[in-house]
Amino acid sequence: MITETVIQQAASEITRQAAIRIPDDYRSGIRDIRSSEQGSLSCFVLDTMIDNWDAAVADQRPMCADTGLPRYYVKFGNEAAIQGGFVALERALRRATADATAKIPLRPNRVHPLTREDHNNNVGARAPEIEYSVEPDADWLDITTVHKGGLFGTDYRMLFPGDGWDGIKKMFLDTMIQFGRRGLACQPAIVGVGIGGSKDTCMVLGKQAACLRVVGDRHPDPEIANLEEELKELGNQIGMGPMGFVGNSMVVDCHIEIAHTHTGGMPVSIHSFCLSSRRAVVRIFADGSSEYRTDPQWFTPYHRREEVE
Repeated sequence: MITETVIQQAASEITRQAAIRIPDDYRSGIRDIRSSEQGSLSCFVLDTMIDNWDAAVADQRPMCADTGLPRYYVKFGNEAAIQGGFVALERALRRATADATAKIPLRPNRVHPLTREDHNNNVGARAPEIEYSVEPDADWLDITTVHKGGLFGTDYRMLFPGDGWDGIKKMFLDTMIQFGRRGLACQPAIVGVGIGGSKDTCMVLGKQAACLRVVGDRHPDPEIANLEEELKELGNQIGMGPMGFVGNSMVVDCHIEIAHTHTGGMPVSIHSFCLSSRRAVVRIFADGSSEYRTDPQWFTPYHRREEVE
């Protein structure tokens, strides 16, 4: 039986890890694009990013002044048992968020949208967000925290079947150019693309694609995997690099997730993660022990299943 106390302690720890330590896959991705970057200012930004991450670990302080909006993705094994149920789980995550905000500390970014009042702890109405997924034949609980900015770096369009693959590529290029020119995202970043579903599903898929897959991961469908590679290459050919300076390293990686959609449309969403790709994961086993990692392993074969079981 997994207890509320264990969940709160583990969630506090992954919140600390996400704020301070950059995942190894993202660090490697930045080093790779740094090796091919030609722009002097872009190279300076990339070098400074790496120096900043090292300083954050050395000082045990958040890597960015804007610590984003902490959110959680919970994947529970079908046989997992939580003492107190999901009410206890959500209570533990809210308490962990407030505790981490005070102790790490995190910037208390969450405010009431109209009155602008805040509780000084990143907790409020529907905050932090908690999304769920289930996995068969397991009794563990995976909790992923992601610290992503909540303002920009997102776009959506309802394309049509006739727009086809080229329409997706055109939208991707248009969006990335606007992100760079108007300062609507922190580049370079992992870019997630959601294709299909209804509008709300499409938006969720795009954000999850950006935040819950590691650099170098490819979709199991070869055609989608090829499109991921092509979009990454296109994004790095528009002439902009880190922070919108001249360069060729805007996209660290591109991940696509799909959902079956209405026959008359092809919704597409694009999400740019932060230049500090902040995520951390804990797996809590039935005996209360924990294992920490940075790969969410969210998109399992079961999660992507298409057929009736």
